[in-house]
Parts: sequence; C-alpha cells; structure tokens
Amino acid sequence: MALFGTDGVRGKAGEKINAMDVMKLAMATGIYCRQFAKTNRILVGKDTRRSGYMVENALVSGLTAVGFDVVQIGPMPTPAIAFLTENMRCDAGIMISASHNPYYDNGIKFFDCTGNKLNREKESAIEEIFHDDAAIKAAQATYKAIGKSKRIDDVIGRYIVHIKNSFPRSMTLAGKRIVIDCANGAAYKVAPTILQELGADVIVLGANPDGFNINEGCGAMYPTNTAKAVLEYRADIGIALDGDADRVVVVDEKGNIIDGDKLLAVLALHLKSQNLLAGDAMVATVMSNYGLEEYLSQHGIKVYRSAVGDKYVVEMMQANGLNFGGEQSGHVIFSDYAKTGDGLSSALQALAFLVQSNLPASKAFDPYTSYPQKLLNLAINKKPEISTLQGLEALESEISSKGMRHLFRYSGTENKIRLLLEGKNKDDLDAMMKQCEEFFKKALA
Repeated sequence: MALFGTDGVRGKAGEKINAMDVMKLAMATGIYCRQFAKTNRILVGKDTRRSGYMVENALVSGLTAVGFDVVQIGPMPTPAIAFLTENMRCDAGIMISASHNPYYDNGIKFFDCTGNKLNREKESAIEEIFHDDAAIKAAQATYKAIGKSKRIDDVIGRYIVHIKNSFPRSMTLAGKRIVIDCANGAAYKVAPTILQELGADVIVLGANPDGFNINEGCGAMYPTNTAKAVLEYRADIGIALDGDADRVVVVDEKGNIIDGDKLLAVLALHLKSQNLLAGDAMVATVMSNYGLEEYLSQHGIKVYRSAVGDKYVVEMMQANGLNFGGEQSGHVIFSDYAKTGDGLSSALQALAFLVQSNLPASKAFDPYTSYPQKLLNLAINKKPEISTLQGLEALESEISSKGMRHLFRYSGTENKIRLLLEGKNKDDLDAMMKQCEEFFKKALA
C-alpha cells in the first residue's frame, strides 16, 4: 500500500493512521533525516483532533528510538510548523493533521529544515526505508544515543509576530469588523489574536475545539456559516479557515463567498502594482478558471499551471523564480512570507488590499466574469490508471468538440474521482457532466 498521497500521509485514524505504523514511519523519517542532520532536533505540531494524541506519542517514540530529540509545540497551524522548523533550526518538521477532513481522519505532513514540504523523491526514499525492516532494526539507538522530547508552549508568540510582519506597518484594521471562523482547528488561538492586535473588531466562530468538532459544519468547508455571521453582525468581511489553517475562504459584506480564482487575481495584481510580483507571473493549478488567466494576461501577468496541491504550486514557483501562486480551493502562497499555503498570511494580504482600495469587499474582489465550471466529486471503488479506461478517448473527444475544457483526476486522500468541466454554456456543461458521471460510475464500479 502506498503511504504518501498528494499531501503527506493521510487516512482514517486507527486504521491507516495507527500507532504501530506511525511509529515505524517516524523511525524511517529519522533514518532518512540522519544524513542531513545538524541540530538533531525535529519539530512536531498538530491540530485539534483527539487522535492527535495517539499520533504525536507514536511519532515521538519512533523519532527518539532512532536518536532524534523532539520538540513538541501542540496545536498550531500547518504553516506555523513550516516557519518554526526553519526559525528554530530544526532538521525537519512534522505536522499532524488531516487538514479539511473530518475528525476521524488524521494525517502527517513533512517539512525539511528550510520549511519546505518534501518532494516526491524524498517521500519515496522514506517510504522505501519504511518497508525495510532490517534497516529500521539496525538504526535503533541504545544507551545515551536514545533521543529525548521536550514540550514548548510559548512559540505561538513567534508565529504571531511573523504573521503580523507580513501586514503593512503603516496600516491597521481599525474600523473594520471581521468575522473569523477557525473551524475548531489549529488556529483557534492564533487567528483571533492577530486580528485583534491589528485593531479589528473581531467576531470569532469555531474556536471551541473538543477533539471531534474540527471542520464540522464550520470553517472553510462550510463558509455559509461565516456568510450568515457577516450579515448578522454587519461585518465588512468574513474569513474562514480550515482545520490546519493552510487555506482561506473569504466572504464579502453581502454574504457572498468570493471565488478563489478571483481572490488570486486581485492579489496578483495588487502585488504587481507595488512592483512586488516577481517575474510578473504567478502559478495557478489546472483547476483554475480560464477567466483568471485571461484577466491577468490583460494586465501583463503570465499564469503558469501546476498539478493540484500546494506543494506542486510551490515547486513550480521555485522553478520559475516566482513569489506568488495558489489554488482555487483557498491555498494561497506568498513565498516572501510563507513556505506553504498560509490562510492567515493570505487573509492579511487580502485585508491590506481591502483597506488600501477603500472599496467594499463585494467590489474589491470581483474583477472579472468567470467561465462557467462544473465540478463533481464521485465516490468510486477502484483507481486504475485513468488513461487506460476503455471509451475515455471518445468521451474526451466529444468534450473537446463542444469547446469545453476538462480535468479528470483521482483524489490523493479519498476514494473519489474529481471531474471538472469548463465552457461557455452552463446547460451544455450540465448535460455533459451527467454523461461523464455515468461513464465513470460504470468504469470504476
């Protein structure tokens, strides 16, 4: 069974993410990191899932068993782990989170000493060690070589200062009423504190985690709750984070959920207006609407397209010397401030633009008209190579003949296939999506 998906290792806690395998994975990670180790420390953080206790203790056992010292910092956003790993000079960082998934799932994300997510080559190396029982047995430390662990509870201040520094020093949020939904997740302390310190009048939702309510009817997965609160409290804007706070969804003052591609477009143009957009280009994914590309092209900004997943966005940004990119789903990367998607940092950049524009959010974040899209997540029983499916070529030819763009891909974390169609006519998209749904239901039953 493959361990790594599109974003680390993820699965149902107690099944794929079980104590024995997590401990073994930690040992494999430690063995891999040994060749690069300088400080002999690995940072471990987590979100608010109950199963995080099990996973954390298994990771600590595995890492100390192969001679690493572990720094445990408790619930913190995923991007905080990326930042603190480098800031605290650790050899690696590990985040325990299944991101936007329900509480009964959990996952493990890995960062190198510079705070970047591991690429596929490094993941494969760890996975190879994981399956090598002899190598794991030989790496067991004894006597004084066994590692130790230490819990530190005050690093939250470092991350708060870091995020606040990404907001213009000459600007405040005074006079802005902001709804922030923390999804009962990792940012439930950090997010409200940052907004309040910047002067905003803050309405806080989803800040009472109990181990089971992370992402449950709240946060970026359910932004309608944020929208309702924006209208109820007459807020200027709403910010919804997911469970590990690496993605953001923004709601305008009318309660409308702002399209993720439009948010990217506005922020890219804002950076260019300040001569801060490296290469006059950005990275989006194959999921992004063509309207984004068309709009930015009119303003002299090139759009590169990566595979789905914020680490692939980052890899393409690095390969092309760029400092901005993101996903339609809400992962936004300002590499001048963060090594991965950072919901809080991205929210502050959006808020800075809003303050500077002196426009209501409904006008500030609606710069163009999107092409109609249809997206369907279809539950499946098997995942054969998509290109080998009989009849697929004919289906794709028919889609192209109707002037539509399509993307079919498996979820990296769930037994689902994601179907995307884009074109000029919504009715035609609906009809074609029904045809695609029938095809894949039959082919992947």
